[in-house]
Amino acid sequence: MADVTSTWTEPSNTPLSLLLLGKGTDPASERGVDCPGDLPAPSDPDLVARATAAKAALGDRVFVLGHHYQRDEVIQFADVTGDSFKLAQQAAARPDAEFIVFCGVHFMAESADILTKPDQKVILPDLAAGCSMADMAVLGQVETAWEHFQDLGITDQIVPVTYMNSSADIKGFVGRNKGVVCTSSNAKRALDWSFEQGSKVFFLPDQHLGRNTAVLEMGFDLDDCVLYDPHKPHGGLTGEQLTDARMILWRGHCSVHGRFTLDSVREVRERVPGVNVLVHPECRHDVVKAADYVGSTEYIIKALDAAPSGSAWAVGTELNLVRRLALAHPDKQIMFLDRTVCYCSTMNRIDLPHLVWALEELVAGRVPNVITVDEKTAHEARVALDQMLALP
Repeated sequence: MADVTSTWTEPSNTPLSLLLLGKGTDPASERGVDCPGDLPAPSDPDLVARATAAKAALGDRVFVLGHHYQRDEVIQFADVTGDSFKLAQQAAARPDAEFIVFCGVHFMAESADILTKPDQKVILPDLAAGCSMADMAVLGQVETAWEHFQDLGITDQIVPVTYMNSSADIKGFVGRNKGVVCTSSNAKRALDWSFEQGSKVFFLPDQHLGRNTAVLEMGFDLDDCVLYDPHKPHGGLTGEQLTDARMILWRGHCSVHGRFTLDSVREVRERVPGVNVLVHPECRHDVVKAADYVGSTEYIIKALDAAPSGSAWAVGTELNLVRRLALAHPDKQIMFLDRTVCYCSTMNRIDLPHLVWALEELVAGRVPNVITVDEKTAHEARVALDQMLALP
């Protein structure tokens, strides 16, 4: 396979790069980045042994969840791996575990807290492991948009739909307004249900998943979709545009999947004859149209598992997963779609030192970095999640 690390350049020691590496402090951060106590050094040769010992000492009291985009050094200690929704379900399926250590990002840990029992503690090893897409939809901005829709008299026609990759606040907003949560694998079912309830959908926060599902799976025209920009008055749209639209898409995107371009697809087809291009539906519309296969993280894994030996695949999703799949299938040529490598920087904040620190804190009787969703928000978000689970 192609050497996916050949173009990687280590960032210089700027304040930003130090934050991405899990060091330093950003006073303006929404959640903060400091860990109380001493964080082990990444160079500590005993980290694996320390994590193994701490996990063994905790036994069945702890359940470790690892998202597919996590580093291998973290994934090796996960009891279950999966996408965000699968992991939240797995957390809920372990009612006897006192601690759920979620190696993912903040919105995922919130969903786990919503779905687990009140006496269980969900722990995020680094509180700064957020999601840029989820952070693009802030509750105050969404409520301002909804008030504008009310002024236009169209809210009775709109069903809000939020992607799983959103904050608990946004899921709560959707639950309050009789909407539904969706995943990348059931987005069409969620939209089908929504259009049975109303004539419009307000889709949060990923514009690409909403557009790709509506146009490529449901036969909508691009003109049926408008893009609401929360940084512009009234979203940058006229009342007529909002009244006529069928899909009101929030201006949000995944910083990893959004980097893949049509040029990436053309370049890999020229470089690797017969290559299959497989991308996530969070990618841009033109990239998804040009791909051979499109699907969720779980779909991508299953597609490569089932692919014939000797086949070539260029995969448009997070690099940790692509590299792991390439190593798991040495008989297939599996490569990253873009020549320039790209990890999810916030997901990568959960590294082995943070995991060791969290586990050893639990062994010492201290419970760090607990993720708690307030009761009202959790109830409203659960309404939207339950509606998703009830989809036909």
